[in-house]
Amino acid sequence: MQARTVQQLFNLHGRTALVTGGSRGLGLQIAHALGEAGARVMISARKADELERAAAELKASGIDVLTAVADVSREADVMALADAALGSLGHVDILVNNAGATWGALAEEHPIDAWDKVMNLNVRGLFLLTREIGKRSMIPRKSGKIVNIASVAALGGNVKLMQAIGYHTSKGAVLTFTRALAAEWGRYGINVNAIGPGVFPSKMANGMIDHLGADNIKENIPLNRLGDDEDLKGPLLLLASDAGKHMSGVFIPVDGGASAVIAG
Repeated sequence: MQARTVQQLFNLHGRTALVTGGSRGLGLQIAHALGEAGARVMISARKADELERAAAELKASGIDVLTAVADVSREADVMALADAALGSLGHVDILVNNAGATWGALAEEHPIDAWDKVMNLNVRGLFLLTREIGKRSMIPRKSGKIVNIASVAALGGNVKLMQAIGYHTSKGAVLTFTRALAAEWGRYGINVNAIGPGVFPSKMANGMIDHLGADNIKENIPLNRLGDDEDLKGPLLLLASDAGKHMSGVFIPVDGGASAVIAG
């Protein structure tokens, strides 16, 4: 077999992808990356108007995109989303579990309903959708790429930036889920990996950025910058394409080097 070129390894033409939370922020950046590499993309989100705006933006860039309204924290919505994706795309080659929520509170004051909200979306919904797409599309075809968007918060707490124990715990669960599923589904030819974004301007992070100040946050990041609209594209395409076909159970921090700093 002749070795493929780098361009061929990263090429996603003919592939299909499902991105949850794809209407804005990191999810929209991910949808752009997949579409720009040639994939046909379905994005899901809770709000139809945000999906419409995102789809218009993607289509303006020449990307073949479909949309599905779904709240991934609800089991019925997850099942309907899996049906919609498989019905419209035929099969799913790439699943990106990006939808997520956070809640800031001191551990001793964290409301249980907020804990459940974070866990239901970040962990339970991720598991349900992955299970459905896996057993109904990837396992039968003996092929698939699953990329879970975790967070550097999966590695532990950082009281200088945020006190959100439910979020930290949920992202730690996503990291362990990724490694466990990679071990279990490798026999089906399915790659399961995770990306851990650091601080990116987004609806989820903007409150923290405004409260602490961007310059103060940058002081704790070796590269002295926040993530931007391009920074997830390369790592995502590596894990979603044949360029990363021998990678599974991997966690890639995309955080400007913040996770490399040892607290003293």
